[in-house]
This record gives sequence, C-alpha cells and structure tokens, in this order.
Amino acid sequence: MADLLTAGESIATQARIRPEKTGARDSTRALTFREWNERACRLANALLATGLAKGDRVALLAYNCIEWLEIYVALAKAGLVAVPVNFRLTATEIRAIVDDCGAQGVIVQDDLVDRIDAIRNELPIPAHRFVHFGGGRTPANYQAYEAIIGAAPAMEPPIEVRPDDIWALMYTSGTTGKSKGAVRTHEGSAMISLVTDYDMGFTDKDICLLVMPLCHANSLYLSFAFASCGATCCVHDRKSFDPEEVLRALSTNRVTFTSLVPTQYIMMLGLSDAVKSRYDTGRIERLFISSAPARRDTKLAIMQFFPNSKLYEMYGSTEAGWVTILRPDEQLTKLGSIGREWSGCAPIRLLDESGDDVPDGEVGELFSRTPFTFREYWNNPAKTAEAFRGKYCSVGDMAYRDADGFYHLVDRKSNMIISGGENVYPTEVEALLAAHPAIAESAVIGVPHDKWGESVHAVIVLKFDATASEEEILAWCKERIAGYKRPRSVSFIGDDEMPRTATGKVQHRKLRERFGAG
Repeated sequence: MADLLTAGESIATQARIRPEKTGARDSTRALTFREWNERACRLANALLATGLAKGDRVALLAYNCIEWLEIYVALAKAGLVAVPVNFRLTATEIRAIVDDCGAQGVIVQDDLVDRIDAIRNELPIPAHRFVHFGGGRTPANYQAYEAIIGAAPAMEPPIEVRPDDIWALMYTSGTTGKSKGAVRTHEGSAMISLVTDYDMGFTDKDICLLVMPLCHANSLYLSFAFASCGATCCVHDRKSFDPEEVLRALSTNRVTFTSLVPTQYIMMLGLSDAVKSRYDTGRIERLFISSAPARRDTKLAIMQFFPNSKLYEMYGSTEAGWVTILRPDEQLTKLGSIGREWSGCAPIRLLDESGDDVPDGEVGELFSRTPFTFREYWNNPAKTAEAFRGKYCSVGDMAYRDADGFYHLVDRKSNMIISGGENVYPTEVEALLAAHPAIAESAVIGVPHDKWGESVHAVIVLKFDATASEEEILAWCKERIAGYKRPRSVSFIGDDEMPRTATGKVQHRKLRERFGAG
C-alpha cells in the first residue's frame, strides 16, 4: 500500500507551502489554503465532539457552494465517510440512501432542509448530529454550522487516517435502476489526483471552475486534483445552469479550465453573439467534455469560441474513475471515439458473455483496471461480484476497439435492445438521428413487440422552429440503417421533458417507463 496523502493531509500541505494563496472561492467568499485547512480542522473536531467516530458515515445535501470543499476535507481529517447526496432527489430517495449507508450524521444547506425535515423523524440519528448551514436563522433541533466551527479547536484531529480507509460513498446516478454506493478510498482519491495533474499538466498557476455538481464524482475528483497541486478551485454556486452566468464566471475569475457536458456547451454556444462578446474566454487553456458523446459541429464550435484552449474528451465512471481520454489532436481525426487509457492504467479488456476477449472491431463489455478503481458496492456483495472480473471492473458499458487502439463506446449493456435476436445499441441509432436536420436530440429505447420481442422506438426533441412527422422520420431512416436497427415508432417531446441525471446523462430507464408500451 502506497503511503499517499489523504485529502486532509493534502490541504494541510498547501496551507504550509502557500498559506495566503486563495485555495477555494465561490460567489460570496474566498478561502486561502491556511483558512481552508483551519476551518476544516475545526469542523472535523466539532463533528467528532458529537460522538461520531472514525468510519461513521455523514450524509451531505447541498447545492454547489464552498462549504462542500470544507466538509470533504473535514471528514477526511476526522476519518469520517462522506456520503454526498444528489440535490435532485426526493425525500423518499434521500431516505433510501441514508438507510442504505447507515448514516450517523447529516449536514444540509438551508435551501434543502425541507427534504431532511420530511424524513427526519424516520431517521435513527441523534438530534445533535443534524448540522445546518446557509440562510438566516438555524432551524430548531439543528446545530449551526458556523457556530460549531467557531467553538471547536483549530488543531489537527487526533485521528490516524490510512490511505486504504474509506473517504466517500459515491451513490451512482441510477440511469439503470436503484443507486448503489461505490466505496472510494483515500488512496484512490490521491491516485486520481496524481494522474489528472500529470496527464493534464495542471500546476499551481491554474484556476478551475467547478460547474458540475459537487455531489458527483466529476467535480469531486477534479477539485482535489487542483488542490493537490496548489491551484485554485472556483465553485459555481448556482442552483441551475445558466449559460451566461457560466461565461461571466469564466471571465471574472480568470479561469484556465472547466468541465462541462455537451448540452451545457451547446447552451453556451447558442447565446447571441452580442452576449458572448461581453466575456473574455481567452485565458481558458483546457476544457473537458464528458458524460455524453459530442457531435463534430459541437466540437468545432467549442474550439472556435475558445481559441486558446485545448479540448479533451473524457470517459469514466463513479466506480472506475477516469478510464479513457481523447486528446486535443485526436478530437476530429478520431471523432466518435472515447480515446485511449490514461497514464498508469492497465490496458482495457473487452469481454464477451463467456468472459473471453473479443477481437478488434467487435463489441464487448468494457472492463478497466485503474489505480483508483472503487473497492466495492456498500453492503452489496452480489453487485460487487457482477462488477469485477479479477482486478478489472465494469459498469456495464459496451464498446469496441478500432485498429489504432482507440475505443468507441456503443451503449450501456442494460440499454441494449434485442430485436428478433439481433443486438441493437441505442447510441448507434441516436448518432444517425443526430444527422437529421430537424432533430436537436434523440434517445432510443426498446419497446415490447409481439413478434420481435422488442422494437426500436425513438424519443425525439425537434430543433426550435423545426417540424417533422413520425412518417418523415421513419422514411428518412429507412435508407440509412439496417432494418433491425431502424426505429419503428417515434414520440416527440420538449427539451425540458428529456429526463437527465445531474451530470446531463439521458435516463433511458425513465423513458422506458414512460413510453414502454410503444
């Protein structure tokens, strides 16, 4: 076991080396590394004083804000396990996660306290372990965040935290069913920071804007990759995505890097030229695009709008961390590919149903082996066993490797449609539909069919002011794709009706629930 620094130790190191440099900020306040470390120590000691002990789980519920960074570090220093909860979940869904992990404490932002209040009487958590922050008056039966920080000592907590101890339980986004808690260790977090800094070339001169939710893996991993090299993390503390607000934040904070999903880039690029011209994007040196495939025209528009930036496309998962990276010089020559492995990662394996490697060009289930792979699913040995083949893990994605060694994601195994005994991968059909001039976005699902078992159904969002009928779409597809892959029915919905996770992934499961009858 490598003796790597935990997140708590990493911030303490920066507090010694760069005490007065800004380590984190949001729209209302900023923290030097010294202040960040001191407040995290105080919070850690305050939480331990409530009777929490090393290994106990603490649920966190908040929109993006600077407190996320304080809390993550405080829990790391105290040997407590962070359980970040998606702010989009209902009270019932939150209770399921709290029950599953056996949380012994809750930290909640004022705007979301009603979700906790709705289930609080059902939770076996002592009243003094509910902590509230933000807003005005602290509600009854909650500890005030700032008050407990102010009253606690600033010394490092007397807790030995080892690299193989658990730091976080990251509950999956649930695109295919019930969320599972992926066990992430301090060692894994440190390794993903090292690999990210190495492959991306980040230094203490960089400034990162965290737009993706801090309850998800993308922003969590990136925030501590930046902090570990002494760079500054800016938290975009908005409850919803506003493209102009993001542009303003990129410009005013002199940001050099951010990570967005394709939909967010498209919204930003769709702003008028007059709006876009108000903001300086020339300092941005690197951009991430992830969570969903991006079209060629989208990539070209991104590169044109951010002329001094290099575009990276990343594929990964909560469980495996980063898996592949498509580098700037490969964006257009390998369009549609998710790239190749990150530094320090073992070669990817693509396996058939028998567990044998498939040859290049054939589709198999993608198994990766990274130095930051999750340990297991919390209290779920059956799902853990499904996810691993030896040291290799899978989240059910299907892919093929081309002759140059680049990987191409086809679909999630659970989204695969079987029609007349033939496998149909929705992303292939969705890529075809993306070329239709009237279609802004599509999602393809399987619906029951008496003869074929399943038939292909397309759920389509039309472009603004565009028109198209079901008959026109079906006729257009007829000459462009094999018959068994071709949509046999179409539903039209508005953009706001497309179900997504917080990271922008389309939830095919919810579309099957809505349109499953065809």
